[in-house]
Amino acid sequence: MRFRPCIDIHDGKVKQIIGGSLDDEKGASENFIAGAPASFYASLYAKKNLGGGHVIMLNKAGTPEYEASKVQALNALGAFRGGMSIGGGINDLNAEEFLDAGAYAVIVTSFVFKDGRLDEKNLLKIKNAVGSKHLILDLSCRRGANGKLYVVTDRWQRFTELELTKDLLKSLQPNVCEYLIHAADVEGKKAGIDTDVLNVLASYMREGDSVPVTYAGGVHTYEDLDTIRGAGAGLIDATVGSALDLFGGELKMDAITAMLEKNMPVPVGRV
Repeated sequence: MRFRPCIDIHDGKVKQIIGGSLDDEKGASENFIAGAPASFYASLYAKKNLGGGHVIMLNKAGTPEYEASKVQALNALGAFRGGMSIGGGINDLNAEEFLDAGAYAVIVTSFVFKDGRLDEKNLLKIKNAVGSKHLILDLSCRRGANGKLYVVTDRWQRFTELELTKDLLKSLQPNVCEYLIHAADVEGKKAGIDTDVLNVLASYMREGDSVPVTYAGGVHTYEDLDTIRGAGAGLIDATVGSALDLFGGELKMDAITAMLEKNMPVPVGRV
């Protein structure tokens, strides 16, 4: 299990938001707004050798706010070349720009899910543009009215018809090098992980012959990290956002990385 650092950028600033609150017209509920630029966090991750994290641009592509976020994102990639992936408004035509800027992979969701369905043509386009070794699918999900988990697009605002299952992960696996999965219903709430999402990921990883998976959403205690590690037999990586000390939270990044790297039990309580 690895700790995967994150940099979320909204309106040109590093932020932590409540995922389910994001609305293109109304904005989002914010937990944290950083005074430092994205490059500061990327440089810190580089110094600590915390590769494999991700930068996410949360604004709608084509807007002035997106362009402001893009500037921050490109600076972050340059500060940790080869150390972070990037998502938000990525398609087959602009992906190479982000790889050239220093990303080790691009993250896509909306480009390959159109009108609630998988767009196989667009998936092939982005795969041909960057290669599967540089492509990450973000299969972030929310709970539908029937209680099932569905992949959501457009910055977690639009439901698709694709249910998040082990079989879905297996079927898309040949196209990607990793999966990133936000449990958007609990993202940014610091109220605990979504065990239903975690169980889907665990069933996929435990079968073997899988690509790396990163879980994000709701982590707020060291025990949450221990639950993720136990459920996935140490095979599921994790991101901590709002609960991390860097973003105004109480979990200490250095304590998390030291414990996970040494495969030591995550302690009960706070460090």
